[in-house]
Amino acid sequence: MQFFFREERYGEVGLEGGLARWRIWGNNERLAMSMSEKPITDFINKHFRHFNAASLKEAADGYIRHLEGGGKMLITLAGAMSTAELGLSLAEMIRRGKVHGIVCTGANLEEDVFNLVAHDYYERIPNWRDLTPEDERALLERHMNRVTDTCIPEMEAMRRIEDAILREWVAADRCGERYFPHEFFWRILEQEELKRSFQIDPRDSWVLAAKEMGIAMFVPGWEDSTLGNMYAAHCMMGDVKNVLTVRGGIEYMIELANWYMETSRGSSIGFFQIGGGIAGDFPICVVPMLHQDMRRTDVPLWGYFCQISDSTTSYGSYSGAIPNEKITWGKLGVETPKYVIESDATIVAPLIFAKVLGW
Repeated sequence: MQFFFREERYGEVGLEGGLARWRIWGNNERLAMSMSEKPITDFINKHFRHFNAASLKEAADGYIRHLEGGGKMLITLAGAMSTAELGLSLAEMIRRGKVHGIVCTGANLEEDVFNLVAHDYYERIPNWRDLTPEDERALLERHMNRVTDTCIPEMEAMRRIEDAILREWVAADRCGERYFPHEFFWRILEQEELKRSFQIDPRDSWVLAAKEMGIAMFVPGWEDSTLGNMYAAHCMMGDVKNVLTVRGGIEYMIELANWYMETSRGSSIGFFQIGGGIAGDFPICVVPMLHQDMRRTDVPLWGYFCQISDSTTSYGSYSGAIPNEKITWGKLGVETPKYVIESDATIVAPLIFAKVLGW
């Protein structure tokens, strides 16, 4: 795309403290300027040269090479990435075939859908570091659940989704059917009543994109989420008779192992980890489980590894462990491309996705 501008020439006049400049437009002179079709990519290539910036660029380039070589990519989501609206870039990554599996916390699964139906009721708190305990109590009294600088509205988001998904839990329970947590979300996203309440462009919901593209989903530790708590309460109150109506973590591991064995027959699988915790540790262990516990010798190691984290390497934390430690556990190999970006994932992940997408 070409944009044409008249040439700018400048005159100068001396003033106290420096020079003042003014424009002189040439009458018939034109300067052709090209606008890049991938400005973010070009900016990263030019400016991200050292330290975490260089690691970001190298990780994105490694991601691209992995896909171009026929590889697949599993992404793991910890933290509050859905409340940070990562779907604005992640959903497009999914639609464009750059993501082939997702492992996420229960919070990230539900919070993307909370945002989908209640975005207009969210409140941002720019001065969140200055809040007093009394300020926090005032938010509680208004049923505004704070995640750093963002408040999720309980009634418009959490209770609306509870009402929708409770009907699915009870219906499945009465029929003796069992589904994974993400499958119950697939079911409520088909409800016309819920569709009418969408408050953002549905294309910006990564959960909806994952459903539509049919990519593999795994949600370990779903019990540690708002809806997991609600499910426990409804089991205790007798609305759901069989606590196993929602399938759990061991079954997710079996599903993940089957997916990994099937997918790795034709493609190397990469591991792109945002944050740490169970979302990262649960899936990366599938390889040593297959090797050491099932005695499988035909299963390859992960073919790419990247972690975005601000966790420091100390005191045995998984989130702060450097990639080489994973070699000792049989998760990564000596030759596996490994990248660590020690920074804020809300900044880093969208930039990497933009480069992978060629934005």
